Amino acid sequence: MPFLARLFFSIIVVSAGVSANAQNGPPPVTVATPVVKTIIEDDEFVGRFEAEGEVIVRARVSGYLQTVHFDDGSRVEAGQLLYTIDQRRFLTALRQAQAQIDVAQATYIFTQDQLERAEALITNGNISQSAVDSRREAYLAAQGALEQARAALELAQLDLEYTKITAPMSGRIDQTHVDPGNLVLADQTELTSIVSSDPIYFFFDIDERYFLAYARDARARGASLQEGGGELKVRVSLSDESIPPIHGYLDFSENRIDAETGTLRVRAVLDNPDEVLTPGLFGRVNVPGSLPYEGILVPDAAIVADQNRRLVMSVDAEGNVTPIPVRPGPRIDGYRVIREGLDGSELIVIEGIIRARPGSVVTPERVELPLVAEN
Repeated sequence: MPFLARLFFSIIVVSAGVSANAQNGPPPVTVATPVVKTIIEDDEFVGRFEAEGEVIVRARVSGYLQTVHFDDGSRVEAGQLLYTIDQRRFLTALRQAQAQIDVAQATYIFTQDQLERAEALITNGNISQSAVDSRREAYLAAQGALEQARAALELAQLDLEYTKITAPMSGRIDQTHVDPGNLVLADQTELTSIVSSDPIYFFFDIDERYFLAYARDARARGASLQEGGGELKVRVSLSDESIPPIHGYLDFSENRIDAETGTLRVRAVLDNPDEVLTPGLFGRVNVPGSLPYEGILVPDAAIVADQNRRLVMSVDAEGNVTPIPVRPGPRIDGYRVIREGLDGSELIVIEGIIRARPGSVVTPERVELPLVAEN
């Protein structure tokens, strides 16, 4: 064999040997100890926002609508003027009531004088007792008529005030349902509606299992779930993920579980200063599902499935791989909570897990996991 051919063959053999040795060596994997820190598990529910207060605006007197004093969809304050009903008829009724006061006052004064004169004359025997009684009757009737006229005047003043319809509460107003010139019927015609916007309510339903767990945790804090669970803090997220979660607290739950659905309605209160949250919106609420405890967290990539089990691969000082069955929980801070199987001291494979088979030997490259996983 020529020299160059023998040399080329030798290089190939040596290269093949080196490659075989590299393949036969323990494969590298990345390992780390689990993150151990105080956590609170969250439960997630879907619910809907509702206004803290809502009112349908109606008129208290009938008449023709004269003026609308607000812009559709604007924010109004309690006591702000919204509508004016034509006041001319009510001003006339007020003047009539005032005139009736004058008439009743004059009659009252006259009958009072007559009664006083009769009582003075009867002492001398110049008038009969029946005449005195008749004048007393007239006096008492005049007194009653005066009180009746005063009440009529107060009613006329109220009716005149009711021609100016004001906002009973602060909030966001709807569009007007009646335009100027239309007849408005007292206590019937719906003029518009107002909903409060800050704070805002969030309602969601929980089943019996969650109710018992939350009630137990509330008792541990010395509170009652029906009274808000001791202001249990919650976090609500919207469908638009660019909007950051809004924080609030539970303040109420119904006093019984619905017999048909087996659920209990719970209410959270959230601040809404910029009025992004609107009644009717859907959202997802995260409620603390446990008391604070020392939790063990690992990356999702460190968990593998083996039929109906979940495993993590631990590595000892010699690089030996041993599977450990675990019971995963919810995700917190980018990690998966491990409820059973680990104590936090183990060295587990977090990258290259496909090369870490049970009973094999690996070359571990150790790293430190941050307290909050990087997205």
